[in-house]
Amino acid sequence: MKFEDILLVNNEVIHHFELTIDGQQAFIDYKRKDNKIYLIHTEVPETLKGTGAAEAIVTKALHFIEEHQLKLVPLCSYVQVYVKRHPEWNRLLA
Repeated sequence: MKFEDILLVNNEVIHHFELTIDGQQAFIDYKRKDNKIYLIHTEVPETLKGTGAAEAIVTKALHFIEEHQLKLVPLCSYVQVYVKRHPEWNRLLA
């Protein structure tokens, strides 16, 4: 499955980064305080598990964080594992 063309939506009202894939929504719940963004929980619909959707939304969220010069506080266990596997993102850590 290709995710490059799917836009990440920053739903500031409910503090979600959202990706809509085949009519289904994956999201990362976040909290922002000053220049820090806390990624709290990543959720992917059951039917999208194993497709790379979780990795895609985390990657897109990290790009958003970098573009907006924010510092990352990864509270979500999936995001923590992702950053461990991709140490190039350590530059965003608060």
